[in-house]
Amino acid sequence: MFEMATRLSSRAHIVWAMASGGRLGVGNDPRYQNLRRFEPFPFPAATDHQQSRIRELAEQLDAHRKRQQELHPPLTMTGMYNVLEKLRAGEPLTDKEKVIHEQGLVSVLKQIHDDLDAAVFAAYGWPHDLSDEDILERLVALNHERAEEEKRGLIRWLRPESQNPDGAQEKVQTTPELEDDDEPTAKKPKVDTTKKQVWPKTLPEQMAGVRRCLVEANRPIEPSEIALLFEGYRKSKDGPSLAAFVEELLDTLVAIGQARQTDSSLYVVTN
Repeated sequence: MFEMATRLSSRAHIVWAMASGGRLGVGNDPRYQNLRRFEPFPFPAATDHQQSRIRELAEQLDAHRKRQQELHPPLTMTGMYNVLEKLRAGEPLTDKEKVIHEQGLVSVLKQIHDDLDAAVFAAYGWPHDLSDEDILERLVALNHERAEEEKRGLIRWLRPESQNPDGAQEKVQTTPELEDDDEPTAKKPKVDTTKKQVWPKTLPEQMAGVRRCLVEANRPIEPSEIALLFEGYRKSKDGPSLAAFVEELLDTLVAIGQARQTDSSLYVVTN
């Protein structure tokens, strides 16, 4: 219930899902795709107490909606949430929407959602007044941190009792580097490195810079090719090379639907 509440009902996951998922149909309606929206989503490292609080609020939310729909069979989830959005926007309600508001106790629904968002933000250690852009920026950064953790063998299981019952630690697999006299198996496409860009300082700027290279390349491209387009990257003692770091950023862009990886492990921008 903890992951389901964070996944489906919290503002953090809704912002992530809207940015990372595809759309479908004449109305361009958002489509939930586990591969893009759920699997890469960085859940908070919540304490037992925080998880318990989130579960409690999720159960309250579920019970409230079911109870009001049982009391008023014509009442729909779509109707309740359309009214909820108008309440949040401060827009006046029509007579029909006022009935939905009364039957669904939508003000109570809003309060439960607000409490749930506050509990999820507390689990992340975030302030409660973040904009959608701030939330997405923090989630992308956290996704990157989790990828680094997994490379070191730290896996934050959602359900360790079923996913990792033996408590086994993941082994980090490394790829041997090529020696100077090793020959690549295939020629790499040439890139113009005469005008290099300065490597950005912040993670959002780095993400934007890497994506811009994908756009300008207008073809599938390797992380190492993009790395050649930048200068000024400062590698920490145990940190990744620029090419490895670019690959991590590309994987994050794939996770949020801003790029895709081809069968030959090249990357291309998505529209």
